Amino acid sequence: MRALVTGGAGYIGSVVVEELLAEGADAVIVLDDLSKGHASAVVAPAELVRGAIADRELVTKLCRDHAIDVVVHMAASSLVGESVQQPARYYANNVTAGLALLDAAHAAGVDRFVFSSTAAVYGEPERTPITENFAVQPTNPYGDTKLAFERALGWYQRAYGMRFASLRYFNAAGATAKNGEQHAPETHLIPLVLDVARGGSPHVAIFGDDYPTPDGTCVRDYIHVSDLARAHVLAIGGMAARPARIYNLGCGGGFSVRQVIDVAREVTGHAIPVQIAPRRAGDPAVLVADSARIQHELDWHPARQDLRAIVGDAWQWLLAHPQGYPS
Repeated sequence: MRALVTGGAGYIGSVVVEELLAEGADAVIVLDDLSKGHASAVVAPAELVRGAIADRELVTKLCRDHAIDVVVHMAASSLVGESVQQPARYYANNVTAGLALLDAAHAAGVDRFVFSSTAAVYGEPERTPITENFAVQPTNPYGDTKLAFERALGWYQRAYGMRFASLRYFNAAGATAKNGEQHAPETHLIPLVLDVARGGSPHVAIFGDDYPTPDGTCVRDYIHVSDLARAHVLAIGGMAARPARIYNLGCGGGFSVRQVIDVAREVTGHAIPVQIAPRRAGDPAVLVADSARIQHELDWHPARQDLRAIVGDAWQWLLAHPQGYPS
């Protein structure tokens, strides 16, 4: 297998690269503009090429020169709030540039494509756990652009035989020994909580404590980034039998904001003060995945499902990398 991984210097992408190499990939080429990613996150012998997915000439050349047979597309703008404020940027990056990548891969003869999608395509579901058959009704440009690209993949499969797997992530978390979360700005709960534990911030905000959940705070489905990466490798192999598939990626359970904070206190040994803030518009009370399809079809089962393992791995990475990635 010879893979091109777009966004492979980012948080999830770098761990996918690790997993591809561990599975014996013949070559892994990372295409990343480093606007969000980190060059030092790319594990050898993967090769980093700095460039844009919208550069059709570059993508076509990379695919041909390296005899690429699968593209794993993880390069996208991904902040919900920002997408509402800057929809033009999200449609340009996630749809227009994504289609340029898809066209270049097709022109180079690549016929397998794994897409990093999102649970945001479901919007605010009426019930949980969420299956792949639920209505897709995104409530922000981020989710809408991901859905638009998923739909384009469906048409490319019909017209050109481009096999694909679209993986709808829920909440990625945790770390490997090599790679962890470092975003600017940081919006994910676990790294924000751990930043308080190590003294970077005075408190963590809880946005609403009056939801219809057991402790009043939102419940989310957290999945270890290593388990997420494993699903990408399995999805590549699964395309031979199923040329067009969509999979949810979650653990099928859920943890509230307060539960995450309590576990972080236990793992780190720090108090982690909280401050209650107003609800954020559009935050559903519960988002939990039903991942039975990928478990049944590809024999994928999350190995690091325990919240203590997820938080513990993230904490160990922070302790080992107090300054984050080298600039």
